[in-house]
Amino acid sequence: MAANNELDPIMGSSYFLQKFKLYETESNFYMVGRDKSRMLWRVLKIDRLEATELNIGEDATTYSQIECSDLLKRIDEGNKSTGGLKFVTACYGIVGFVKFLGPYYMLLITKRKQIGAICGHSVYAVTKSEMIPLPNSTVRATMPFSNNENRYKKLLSTVDLTKDFYFSYSYNVMRSLQKNLCDGETRKVLYETMFVWNEFLTRGIRNHLKNTLWTVALVYGFFKQARLSLSGRDFNFTLIARRSRHYAGTRYLKRGVNENGRVANDVETEQIVFEDVAEGSPIQISSVVQNRGSIPLFWSQETSRLNMKPDITLSKKDQNYEATRLHFENLVKRYGNPIIILNLIKTREKRPRESILRTEFANAIEFINKDLLEENRLRFLHWDLSRHSRSKATNVLAVLGRVAANALDLTDFFFCEVKQELGPEETIKSPPHETSDACDGSPVTHFDDNVESADSSETFPGEESGETQGNPLVKPLRCQKGVLRTNCIDCLDRTNVAQYAYGLVALGHQLHVIGFINVPKIDLDSRLADNVMRFYETMGDTLAHQYGGSAAHNKIFSERRGQWRAATQSQEFFRTLQRYYSNAYMDGEKQAAINVFLGNFQPQQGRPALWELDSNQHYNADSMSTYFKRSFSENLLSEKNPNSPSTAVGEKKLPGSPLLERTQGSNKRFSDSTPEISTCESEVSYNRHTPSMADRRLFPDMRSNQILDDDSFSCSNFVDLELISSSGTSCEEESYERSELIKSSLSGMSTDDVLNPSPSNSGSSIKGRTQIGEESSSKTVDEFSDRFADWVNCGETLCH
Repeated sequence: MAANNELDPIMGSSYFLQKFKLYETESNFYMVGRDKSRMLWRVLKIDRLEATELNIGEDATTYSQIECSDLLKRIDEGNKSTGGLKFVTACYGIVGFVKFLGPYYMLLITKRKQIGAICGHSVYAVTKSEMIPLPNSTVRATMPFSNNENRYKKLLSTVDLTKDFYFSYSYNVMRSLQKNLCDGETRKVLYETMFVWNEFLTRGIRNHLKNTLWTVALVYGFFKQARLSLSGRDFNFTLIARRSRHYAGTRYLKRGVNENGRVANDVETEQIVFEDVAEGSPIQISSVVQNRGSIPLFWSQETSRLNMKPDITLSKKDQNYEATRLHFENLVKRYGNPIIILNLIKTREKRPRESILRTEFANAIEFINKDLLEENRLRFLHWDLSRHSRSKATNVLAVLGRVAANALDLTDFFFCEVKQELGPEETIKSPPHETSDACDGSPVTHFDDNVESADSSETFPGEESGETQGNPLVKPLRCQKGVLRTNCIDCLDRTNVAQYAYGLVALGHQLHVIGFINVPKIDLDSRLADNVMRFYETMGDTLAHQYGGSAAHNKIFSERRGQWRAATQSQEFFRTLQRYYSNAYMDGEKQAAINVFLGNFQPQQGRPALWELDSNQHYNADSMSTYFKRSFSENLLSEKNPNSPSTAVGEKKLPGSPLLERTQGSNKRFSDSTPEISTCESEVSYNRHTPSMADRRLFPDMRSNQILDDDSFSCSNFVDLELISSSGTSCEEESYERSELIKSSLSGMSTDDVLNPSPSNSGSSIKGRTQIGEESSSKTVDEFSDRFADWVNCGETLCH
């Protein structure tokens, strides 16, 4: 038998407890955990006699299976007088511990299913969970009763762990492949990263035991993996989305940025590609990361049951854009330079809404860039996707593809070739000049989609960890430095289209470096492009449900596939209604549940309940966590998250961040003569005064790459807009006004027009057909389509 510190993964070993059984006596819970090989067994004891404290003890001994059985028998014999030792449940790990106004509860995963594997390490989804009170029934009977206790329990249960949460025992799925394979951070520290949603729930046990043997780190977002084929060769394609737990919530209740530079709906998207190779052969693997997040300004929209398009309110609280600066400093810390911003919101509106944010975001970027060295400046492209998509969806994807190619040239992507037998704790040793991360690899094995119940002893191939001596690197590393950050108004619908375009361009380069294709490009019309589009479409729907309450608006994807126009419009309309209903009637409770799960709100006796707070207190619960702290159990549940800054706006800086390497000169806010993008008369709340000025004066230092559209002010400092739109399919040639679009008749359309109609044109489209058939049928469908077009256009801004 070995001592605990010789086998603890925090100390560098490669074993992980993966299956557990929970037993109880009158005075204690006993959890027995074992590794995959059934060679190592550990025991955890949890006190059941304490009413309000969390008392946990870990046996320092590592047992064999026989020794562990003998130990349980002795425990049973010693507790015969009070009922002995009873089996409670089998499980797959502890999600965490939570306390409301009464006892502590333990959250367990009781069923799981394998949804994929990365480098030989299995990734699982939760299919069933259970909440178990810690004190025994006698102790609970002596505790004061509160009517709010059951309400808090019910509220927490609305966070459905069986939807879109995933985890891995041996792979740090909360981080990108590139970071995992060079960074030696311990798993305990990694629990505190921004993508582990049960960080608060596990904080007590992690701080007490100083390890993560008994808990699982849950990531919230999206995970999908499949084997795709190109020219008869198979490769594994994995798409991952990780949602940040900072400033997390629902659409209208979490907008923009908070004082710490955290933005709403911050999602890291990773695309991993690797080949199928024979056992024992080196494996080539590649990944690329992109980011989406809310516009990093202080802005909001008040949810309304009467108005489907509520006004946008822009706050003037951050005159020097310090929160915006903090956000981009955080991005540099996470990904390095350059930071490339793809801003897709509208420029021209009959009633300015998005365009207000467009103006202010452009001002913020320019203000921040003035103090940065040229090589560290934020790169940006402002491009009105909504307007351009009224022309041809295929043109939009082509233009976005050319933008993506330019961005990928600046950031590059991750690639390496490694030995298959690399163990879970081993990292690649980068050359001295490399500062980026590296990768390990072993093949993703075949897996089924069957749910594994907690008492199953089935072994999935590829889960056992191996050990390798020496550097496993076979080929030189290729590392990503910097990131593309995309946003529309909600970072849902338009953003998802742009992320697909970037992913497809990146996939061409990934397959090229692996050796699957001779030219690093994938045709938009290929079957592979269609398969990848469905991946991103599914991801978009999942993220949209989480943040917006409905599936994403996939009009561009639908038209790309040649879907019937009337069907597309009806689908968009009903999704608009579903999103409106969710935002107006469901999001309040959903936001409250998230705040409790993340620990942003912690109930306390004598303090107002969560549902008694006014809207401002409720919706901004992130900043209230220091007020509603529990006075007990401070020895286990530390009150401050070391990963969450608590300084005021402008106080926190990231030392050594390249974003902070500024040019010499003044660091002052724009004066009253600050130029802005001219807009129409505004009926929205706009609390910062920025007098108008000619568009061309907003970015005076941009000459070669700046292209000023006569009505949409598309501009960039990293891509030549004239070049990307000069292939004969330029959206610039399309008039913005709806009256101009209506002038063309169905009979005068080209085949491309029929396959990709603009929203205001009547008629239907089926791929490969230019008419429906009989004239009467065509007229009926035209009228039906027009009515749906009006409905959908009415909620267009809400949709996006």
